[in-house]
Amino acid sequence: MGAGPIGLAAITAARLFSPAHVVAVDPAASRLEAASRFGADVTVRLGDGSPADVIAELSDGLGADVAIEAVGVPESFELCTSLVRPGGRVANIGVHGKPATLHLESLWSKNITITTGLVDTYSTATLLAMVHSGQLATHQFVTHRFGLEEMEEAYDTFGDAAVTGALKVALARS
Repeated sequence: MGAGPIGLAAITAARLFSPAHVVAVDPAASRLEAASRFGADVTVRLGDGSPADVIAELSDGLGADVAIEAVGVPESFELCTSLVRPGGRVANIGVHGKPATLHLESLWSKNITITTGLVDTYSTATLLAMVHSGQLATHQFVTHRFGLEEMEEAYDTFGDAAVTGALKVALARS
């Protein structure tokens, strides 16, 4: 859930585990195009399609093995909990600024594992080795480059990412 830079990193990491499908869900078409480039084989644009219908079709009605929340809004967390199969996992990697409801009335019998947490240094050495070996292609995250004198334009480009397609912007001396 969410195809911004954090969601795209999750898609990249998920591909390392050879899943049957990686489904990206986002309201922005440009982000879903990026999700396809990063390894999502199915995309769902919120408002155009139903993530629940897509997941049900792909899983014979069982639900997702893992649902990753990479947005940080209550609605996306709650949607993830509704999409996951019995015994599945919800990984909440989005940073929330508002409370989200945990619907225990429907989750308690599904034996769901929910994980949360901030970035730590536990996997840093492994990730750096994977970048160095070429297993993780981080260059594709930088979609726009600007000189330092273009900082205001860079800020505006990143601020309107759904329209500009910006994932990460890089600033450098000209």
